[in-house]
Amino acid sequence: MNIWLVIGIIVLILGFIIGNILLLQQTSKNKLPKVTKDNNASYDRFEDKDD
Repeated sequence: MNIWLVIGIIVLILGFIIGNILLLQQTSKNKLPKVTKDNNASYDRFEDKDD
């Protein structure tokens, strides 16, 4: 197997792993909005309804 092919595959794998780690760090800084009836149409989908 060609050495450059092996080096290329290793670089691609390391780039994928590092990219995912950086993406996780960036998204961990964002806060999720609190779910309320105003911003979620299916908020009360699982509540018991009196029929």
